[in-house]
Amino acid sequence: MSKIVQTAGREQLGEFAPMFAHLNDDILFGEVWNEPVLDVKTKCIVTVVSLMSSGITDSSLKYHLENAKKNGVTKNEIAAIITHCTMYTGWPKGWAVFRLAKEVWCDGGQTESAKDAFEKQIMFPIGEPNPYGDYFIGQSYLAPVSTEQIPIFNVTFEPKCRNNWHIHHATNGGGQMLICVGGRGYYQEEGKEPVEMTEGTVINIPANVKHWHGAAADSWFSHLAIEIAGENASTQWLEPVSDEEYSKI
Repeated sequence: MSKIVQTAGREQLGEFAPMFAHLNDDILFGEVWNEPVLDVKTKCIVTVVSLMSSGITDSSLKYHLENAKKNGVTKNEIAAIITHCTMYTGWPKGWAVFRLAKEVWCDGGQTESAKDAFEKQIMFPIGEPNPYGDYFIGQSYLAPVSTEQIPIFNVTFEPKCRNNWHIHHATNGGGQMLICVGGRGYYQEEGKEPVEMTEGTVINIPANVKHWHGAAADSWFSHLAIEIAGENASTQWLEPVSDEEYSKI
């Protein structure tokens, strides 16, 4: 079983309430949720019932309903759980929880997101929103694949998303390699025609060359970004790829 890791406490309350953040991330989720006597599915059911019994029917309960679904609780099971619990906690609570459960189990409501569907097609995780998002038009995501020996990251772009023109500087060596792992996108060097990238396409980017890369207008796109070691290496971010430039592809 993979270890459950939670960081919401530190992200939201780390500075304001560091002890609470520690108890939430390290004790509740770090120790209690990873304690092996009960399996995670059972813990999810106990948590949903506990929150429902306490009258908590806000986003925190929805999070735990989503977690229950992710860990194997079926629509029929959650319906039976909520119904049973309603007999002891009250009818209004049952109605409130069923409204949330219908959203989570997509009963006439939500459908699978395009991002989730794309992630199932590729062999690497999509990760979190890209911390370098200021240098992108549209939403991108970043997931570390290797942080030892050779740094490798999976970069995922939503349709039409692209990074700014940029240069990987180095006085010796340096540059970057891109390997497409899913979807369709483009790579372009300044003064040259765009190169279409599909699964398996490899792009070798020399140091000191101005370029950009990103998704096609009608497709999600993921590539591995492999940094090539070099002397005095740095990345210079430049102007965005305008809608006019992009529309010419």
